[in-house]
Amino acid sequence: MKPVGMAPDTRTDGFTHRSLALHHIATFRSQTIPVHESGNTTMAHLAEQHPWIVPACPALTTELASTPSAVFACQRLRHQVFMEELGARPSGADQGIDADVYDAFCHHLLVRLIDTEEVVATTRILMSDVAPLAGGFYSKGEFELGALETLPGRVMEVGRTCVRHDHRNGAAIQALWTGLARIMIERRVAYMMGCASIPFTPQDTSAYGLISHLLANHRAPETFTVRPRRPIPPVVGNTVTRPAPPLLKAYLRLGAWICGEPCWDPDFGVADVLVLLDVRRIPQRYLRHFAREPVS
Repeated sequence: MKPVGMAPDTRTDGFTHRSLALHHIATFRSQTIPVHESGNTTMAHLAEQHPWIVPACPALTTELASTPSAVFACQRLRHQVFMEELGARPSGADQGIDADVYDAFCHHLLVRLIDTEEVVATTRILMSDVAPLAGGFYSKGEFELGALETLPGRVMEVGRTCVRHDHRNGAAIQALWTGLARIMIERRVAYMMGCASIPFTPQDTSAYGLISHLLANHRAPETFTVRPRRPIPPVVGNTVTRPAPPLLKAYLRLGAWICGEPCWDPDFGVADVLVLLDVRRIPQRYLRHFAREPVS
């Protein structure tokens, strides 16, 4: 889907703004993180450690991409999962990578195998203080965001999350969440949001059933309702339901909301729901698990 409000640029190889992207990464990694003055030493401890490389499990490590080759490895994995495996048909030439102009403004969190250094999972992060340079959040291309464009505090948009087919046993996605949790804590993120994809065709009544279930049980307060730019077609016939995809389940376990009706993305064969997570709603047990320290 063509993004709305995109910064003027016609190249889509992911490296048009390479120097700008690396500058953002360097700045992101080097900035001093302020510490609460309330006597809480947990945040101070995390800020002092500044763990940009996070031990995930004995075989995996999680880090932020800091070179063009690392970003390319993330884009290549995305192509393998979205195009080669799931059959997405994005507009533009197929260069063997999944890339768009947002990549240059994002931080790319990746999970590697320690022994081979292969990238087996990735997600990208667009911070609200950088998003205006890209023409706004990626999700603005799929939804009229309304009040979400003026949320108080720092907002972190997450997207293009994928895991290689032979590492979908839970460890890799947990490693990504560990890295995301550290970034949310250290960067004082107030809200995390992103498009969560549900495999969809208009003939698949189970997708409609799942969407109805999500809206009935996890709908955001009216203030946070968004409008899809391309709504899914009306359902024909009776619906059944099916389990939510693993990534969406993870969002919901953390207390995330579904911000309204989904947007249909036929290029990727999905219906995207906009997920919003108020960091204050995350249960303490998950913060302790992902950040390895209680956070208050």
